Amino acid sequence: MQPALWVSKTGLSAQDTNMTTISNNLANVNTTGFKRDRVVFQDLLYQINRQPGGLSSQNTELPSGLQLGTGVRVVGTAKQFSQGNLQVTGQPLDMAVNGRGFFQVLMPDGTINYTRDGEFQLNSVGDIVNPEGYPLEPNINLPTDATNVTVGKDGTVTAVVGNQAQPVNLGQIVLVDFVNPQGLQAMGNNLYRETNASGNAVQGQAGLAGLGTIEQGTTEASNVQVVEELVNMITTQRAYEMNSKVVSATDQMLQFVTNKLG
Repeated sequence: MQPALWVSKTGLSAQDTNMTTISNNLANVNTTGFKRDRVVFQDLLYQINRQPGGLSSQNTELPSGLQLGTGVRVVGTAKQFSQGNLQVTGQPLDMAVNGRGFFQVLMPDGTINYTRDGEFQLNSVGDIVNPEGYPLEPNINLPTDATNVTVGKDGTVTAVVGNQAQPVNLGQIVLVDFVNPQGLQAMGNNLYRETNASGNAVQGQAGLAGLGTIEQGTTEASNVQVVEELVNMITTQRAYEMNSKVVSATDQMLQFVTNKLG
């Protein structure tokens, strides 16, 4: 069997995965805090028929050798944590991280997940929660008579409570960062989970130690660039077509041999 068939098969499979990733990026172009994925390719093992540097005589050596590749594979997808555009909403509980850092969200099982989605709301008891109803960690509760809620760039939450003249400090929003954010596990619902690859979460105050500031009344848009994704889609489609052409050409070669020898 022609090796070219199997090589082109790996190319078709890899480009199909690439197109799936591009499709997911485009589908999330309006998802708050979404970070685009980039597919990482790697060539497969080589069949070494002549070793580079091998001796062709007692005093001479092969300059290049003969190495036949066996195709390509997708080894991973890497999240691109570049900053998305900040969009002003005017909602007091909408927040965006301008720079590095993640909000912490307490899950029902007691674990902590992380997010760049700052579209927070209040639940029935006044806790600040994400759209899925999971509370911000550490928990911040707003009294029912709280007005003029203000979130400082450092994460300090204050509000006027009742008839008090001075704002009351209601808590501090803490951000976390990771040595390798690309190692985070995407959980869906705009949430990420810590892994061994990401390193441990390092807590800190917004605006200090390399962490970004918190912008109230603002959300972070997806960092997907539509034009770039469309260009990637075109190049992926053409690469897929070229691999399919190899399959067709190899099939014609085998058909020719079959007809001549049949």
